Amino acid sequence: QIWSAVCSPDSFLVLTAAEDRSAKIWIAESGECLHTLVGHGGRVWRAAFSPDMLLVLTASLDHTARIWSTDSGECLHALVGHEDSVSSAVFSPD
Repeated sequence: QIWSAVCSPDSFLVLTAAEDRSAKIWIAESGECLHTLVGHGGRVWRAAFSPDMLLVLTASLDHTARIWSTDSGECLHALVGHEDSVSSAVFSPD
């Protein structure tokens, strides 16, 4: 089950967050999956692109948020310490 889907600021990419504990980065025009972002221990509720599209932020049932590289799909930081599910992912516009 897909919990959220968002377009990149330039509408070239689509980012989905899913029940299967992953997020995926897709090429909008072709439907090709560029990266599967794996590392969460629970469903991924939300995902967002940074305004410059260099980063992706994911929010999960596993009490963490993660910051990923859009280019490589690598997890750059795991934000741990929440006492409950993290249900939102948003970047500041600047």
